[in-house]
Amino acid sequence: MFLGLIIGMVIGAVAVGALATVVLLSRRAVHRGQLAAAQAEAARVLAEAETRQKELLLEAKEEAIRLRQQVERELSERRAEIARQERRLAQREENLDRKSEAFERRERALSAREAELDRARAEVEELRQHRIREIERLAELSRAEAREILMAEVEREAREDANRRLRAIEAETKEIADRRAREILATAIQRVATDVVAETTVTVVPIPSDDMKGRIIGREGRNIRALEHLTGCDLIIDDTPDAVTLSGFDPVRREVARVALTRLIQDGRIHPTRIEEMVERARREVEQSLREAGEAAALEAGCPGLHPELLKIFGRLKYRTSYGQNQLRHAVETAHLGAIIAYELGADVEVVRRGCLLHDLGKAVDHEVEGTHARIGAEIARRYGLPEAVVHCIEAHHEEVEPSTVEAVITIIADALSGSRPGARRESLERYIQRLEALEAVANSFPGVEKSFAIQAGREVRIIVRPEEIDDLGAMRLARDISKKIEETLEYPGQIKVTVVRETRAVEYAK
Repeated sequence: MFLGLIIGMVIGAVAVGALATVVLLSRRAVHRGQLAAAQAEAARVLAEAETRQKELLLEAKEEAIRLRQQVERELSERRAEIARQERRLAQREENLDRKSEAFERRERALSAREAELDRARAEVEELRQHRIREIERLAELSRAEAREILMAEVEREAREDANRRLRAIEAETKEIADRRAREILATAIQRVATDVVAETTVTVVPIPSDDMKGRIIGREGRNIRALEHLTGCDLIIDDTPDAVTLSGFDPVRREVARVALTRLIQDGRIHPTRIEEMVERARREVEQSLREAGEAAALEAGCPGLHPELLKIFGRLKYRTSYGQNQLRHAVETAHLGAIIAYELGADVEVVRRGCLLHDLGKAVDHEVEGTHARIGAEIARRYGLPEAVVHCIEAHHEEVEPSTVEAVITIIADALSGSRPGARRESLERYIQRLEALEAVANSFPGVEKSFAIQAGREVRIIVRPEEIDDLGAMRLARDISKKIEETLEYPGQIKVTVVRETRAVEYAK
């Protein structure tokens, strides 16, 4: 039994060993298959790598051949360019050699010419000395005396010739200057063309119905009295259908009244408290519009950087007219004309542009301040820090102050061009002459007046009196009386200066 157990164990061990052998052999077979597959795959990869290497080598060779051909072409072109430059340099050297030879020949010729001139000068000097000796012998004058006589004669002839030339130059210069001035003025007028706004001293406000007139008047007239008191304008309510007329000498106040009345009509609530609110609101709106109008005009005229308060005053000219010409548009037009003329003449364009734009600044407040609008405008400009050159253009544009700069003269010219061009102002030549004649007639109607002259477009009247009839105190009284009569009988813009001139002459004859 023990033997059987041993035999069984041996048989089991043999079986286990046989099984292990079988497993081992099967694994070796698998490994050989994998090794063979790996070797095949490696051979394939090596074959592909060799093929790719050959392709890359072929591409590299082709690229090298292409680059070589490109380099050879560039080298050939470079060689051709160098050859062309060498030929040009050679040709230039030949030209320089020929010019050098020509210069040498010319230098030799000039040297010979200079030597010949030296010999000629020597001969001329010898002849001159001989002639001087002959003249002294024949005239029995010394050399100094003859020189004085000759110099006096030469000086006289030179003066006469210089005078003739000077007169010719003056005439030619005057002709050229006149022609140039005409060209400059014509160019300036042609390049500036602006619209003219015609306004009057009354404004008509439309109303939806005639029933609104009663509401505007109010109970016992309290509404119309409140509106007139707050705006400073007169309301004319008559039989004109669907309209109310505003009348006032101040165009800004008239505009405030128009805006306020229009808002009241639209709102429908018309009573003194509401009127006061609307007038205040309209006043703020008009002041804003004045500032905007001044800024727009300054921008259009090319004058930025002006003081805001100055622009607010300047904007009041939007509602100011002179013989139908809107003063704001007139100021812008004058600035354009002045800038063109200043550029043509070489003057300071910026000074002229600002001086022309603000030359009528005083008209915005001349009904509130005593004095001429030129002096008022100059004081306002000086107050807001404008340069003195610009201030001088403003105060001298009506020659109340003698113009001392070219820019001031250009301002005068531009102002005259803008005001006198066709269509600028409604006043005709006949009306203008009638106004001047009426002004002179008022002055001549007083006793003791010898002559009177309306000057500066009717802004001043100068009166010559007989000194034996009117003394100095009488001249002062006469000026005051004439100014009062002008105020009572004539219609005119701005102010009129009355100047009485009394001249006493003492004449005696020596016998």
